[in-house]
Amino acid sequence: MFVDQMRGGTNSANVPPAAFAMPDGMSMRYDLPDTALAEYLTGYAIYAASDRAPMINWYLPAPAMLSILVDAGPLTASIGNHRFGPLDRASFYGPTSRAFRTETTGGIAVGIGLSALGWARLTARSAGDYHNRIVPLDSVLGAGLAGRLVGGLDALDDDSFIKPLLDSVLGPMFQRPHPREDLIRAFTALTVTDGVIEMKDVAERLDIPTHDLRRMATRYFGMPPKLLLRRARFLRSFIRLMMAEGASDYSMIDSSYFDASHFLRDAGTFLGTTPRRFMASDTVFLKASLRARAAVIGLPTQALHVVQKTAVHATSRLPVEQGDSQPRL
Repeated sequence: MFVDQMRGGTNSANVPPAAFAMPDGMSMRYDLPDTALAEYLTGYAIYAASDRAPMINWYLPAPAMLSILVDAGPLTASIGNHRFGPLDRASFYGPTSRAFRTETTGGIAVGIGLSALGWARLTARSAGDYHNRIVPLDSVLGAGLAGRLVGGLDALDDDSFIKPLLDSVLGPMFQRPHPREDLIRAFTALTVTDGVIEMKDVAERLDIPTHDLRRMATRYFGMPPKLLLRRARFLRSFIRLMMAEGASDYSMIDSSYFDASHFLRDAGTFLGTTPRRFMASDTVFLKASLRARAAVIGLPTQALHVVQKTAVHATSRLPVEQGDSQPRL
């Protein structure tokens, strides 16, 4: 697929085209994974720019993500003081607790959001090993998956086919249930609950010791529970301000913040700057993604994503290709 074949939009019904409006030479699409994958993959975000001049974009802290480049020039990324790249065509972005910056030179970037439950089914590795890191995808999940994603996307000539391709390639990867799935679901729900911030409170609600909560959060979510809860609280608050374009309306921030200065200290931690300065920075694709994701899914960012347990077994409606039923890596 070439960048000039990207039209943008979504395969979901009843989403107004205005949700994907972009400046000339850019396009954006957002698609939901198959319902059988909804607990493991949080969404497919596709960005495209035809201009090959360098372009800067900032993104909010997020859970883990797979990223595939198509018809794209070199891409570099920075998280805090750490610079990564030029990135491989297939990369793995670990869970981040800092806003990150990318410099692109045109082309298409396909982002595949991975939930904590998806990580638990996918691999026996700790997500904490990839906190605030970007590495080649084949170093985490093997060359086979990276090759199928890259080759499949290269062969397309219509961006509406991206979703079915990703469903087909990724569906067989989540075959094996994990024994702590109910706990991971419950903790995920608590991280997006307004006012929940204390680790002791969370441990009591989950009925587990605090040391077990700490291990579980680092293993499946990529960071200690206190940092994860603070990140979710900050993003709930900041995205309300960003979507409303009201950088100083602190009445919208989470109820557990003592005051505006408390919120601004978290902004320094997670954005590296003030909310006002971040909103004024290069965020064309971020703002488009917040708008498109909210229109397609109902929530503007992957970090606040919760999916209810599906009634049908997660792999019952997806074909398993020969040789693709595999243990956790």
